[in-house]
Amino acid sequence: MNEWKSLQTAPGARTPLGTSPTEKGANFALYAPKADQAFLGLFATGESAPSAEFPLQRDGDIWHVEVENVPQNCFYAFRLQGEWILDPFAKELNASPNWGEKTTPLLGKVFPSLDFDWEGDRPLHLPFETLILYEMHVRGFTQDPSSGVEHPGTFLGVIEKIPYLQKLGINAVELLPIFPFDETANTFKNPNTGDKLYNYWGYSTQNFFSPMAPYGSISEFKEMVKALHRAGIEVILDVVYNHVGINAFHLIDKETYFILDENGNHTNYTGCGNTINCNHPVVIDFILSSLHYFVEEMHVDGFRFDLASIFTRGLKGEVLETPPLIDAITNCPSLTNTKLIAEAWDCAGLYQVGSFPGIQFAEWNGKFRDATRRFLKGSDEQAGAFAAALCASPDLYEGKKAPYQSINFITAHDGFTLNDLVSYNEKHNEDNGEDSRDGNSYNESWNCGVEGPTDNPEIRSLRERQMRNFLLALTVAIGTPMFLMGDEYGHSRDGNNNGYCQDNQKNYFLWDVLGKHPDRLAFFQNLLNLRKKISFLQRKKFLAEKDITWHGLKPNTPDWGSRLIAYTLHGDEEDLFIAFNAHFEPALLSLPPSEKKWKRLVDTFLENPPEEQLDREYFLHPHSSLLLLS
Repeated sequence: MNEWKSLQTAPGARTPLGTSPTEKGANFALYAPKADQAFLGLFATGESAPSAEFPLQRDGDIWHVEVENVPQNCFYAFRLQGEWILDPFAKELNASPNWGEKTTPLLGKVFPSLDFDWEGDRPLHLPFETLILYEMHVRGFTQDPSSGVEHPGTFLGVIEKIPYLQKLGINAVELLPIFPFDETANTFKNPNTGDKLYNYWGYSTQNFFSPMAPYGSISEFKEMVKALHRAGIEVILDVVYNHVGINAFHLIDKETYFILDENGNHTNYTGCGNTINCNHPVVIDFILSSLHYFVEEMHVDGFRFDLASIFTRGLKGEVLETPPLIDAITNCPSLTNTKLIAEAWDCAGLYQVGSFPGIQFAEWNGKFRDATRRFLKGSDEQAGAFAAALCASPDLYEGKKAPYQSINFITAHDGFTLNDLVSYNEKHNEDNGEDSRDGNSYNESWNCGVEGPTDNPEIRSLRERQMRNFLLALTVAIGTPMFLMGDEYGHSRDGNNNGYCQDNQKNYFLWDVLGKHPDRLAFFQNLLNLRKKISFLQRKKFLAEKDITWHGLKPNTPDWGSRLIAYTLHGDEEDLFIAFNAHFEPALLSLPPSEKKWKRLVDTFLENPPEEQLDREYFLHPHSSLLLLS
């Protein structure tokens, strides 16, 4: 007790914000422009009340103090308006490492554990056009008992499964939020089982500088990044700078941190409320500090920005032509080679796919997803839109972006899995406890004749074929492909298209199920190997007229009103012939002439077609697709 009472203070410095070591102890600085008073509390490990408390000195909008001889392992918080708040710049928290165990109060560590031997590691900076993305959830990847790992549901668990990721053929993981969030915040229960539901995905950030404690420590996160880099795999973080899941920002200054309406109430451009005021200068500096920290200190390779269109909204929610935050990110030297991916829409109807500002930003191409789903399920008048999608959507991006900045995807964490996309016409979200009001009702899915599981061999065969069709389309499309964790073995959420709250096998990677579908896995691996071997699929420039020839049933005669797309991609030394028959009738194709004979690489009607040379005609079965090489 005397140790705490004997601590000495000095005025300290305005910068940097947060805590920083000094020769005599530690400096603390907080931006709080509306506060009349501000206090620092120092907490002994495991204690919920401060062991020492000091007033901060005001200098403009900044409050600061230096404390000498601070105990090495203590934690801190600031007190405003009678409440203890977590420092927004805290680098390590006292959060429980046990999933489902809430920590109150949430505190920052004065001296975060940052020491680490990187052994020369740096972000990989793989050429963007070579990227094959794999969207995954850290907990879900190894939490199921069938994973057999020593550290399930953690960063260390991911390390244990790196050989699988290498075997799969991907070279970048896009991790769902790994910043701290309150997984216990969900108040619903499963109405069918009574089980508690969770904030499983993690899109409600509590702190923007530290990793989620149940996933592992700072050093364990760094170990994961270093190990993935050694395996040639980049690490891209899904980050949520559009709303917050903690009240500290409200107490510091609501007007600075949030977009408010004319009555001073929160706006809801996020679907979750608490819309962050991203283009306020203070908030811009805060977001840049977080990004810079994770690149420089944590060595991550890139970021996927959730609901990034909110970055383009001004102080009143208006859409800005040149948003200051976008300019700040794209002009930040430490982010020059960092991969930046925008989810180019928000929950208030602002849809910027093809028009998101910032030349460095790639985009989740939601129009690729929609056009591909519509065409391959057999919708009429979709051939032109599908053809454009296969070419990296030049109607959206040519003259604005590079083709690899179109992040092509069929499925993602939000929505149906690939298996459910071909097995359900309707969402089945009853287990979420919201009477199935949640989740998108417009999925462009097709159940192939029966809703949900079936023993009908013809429908099961058609579903397998449709899954292969989608995977082939995503693989051969110009742009950057992104695959969803578990689609390689046909993971199902039983028709739930909004699994945000399901901490169970609906979201867990099921390693035992993976082993039951070796043909699915082999098909997936074969496609990714082809993608990497065929260099002209990895394009820096959009296709020119000489690079592609469109066909129909006969060469050079496309029929844009049909359910058939066929075309030749021309390389310097070899060509690819690609065809998709989305009709319920077969198509007899006349193959285009070639100096070398066509060799079949993929026919999705056949699970393992031999690589045989072909004659001038090819019988393409209904709902099947074809890949030939010459």
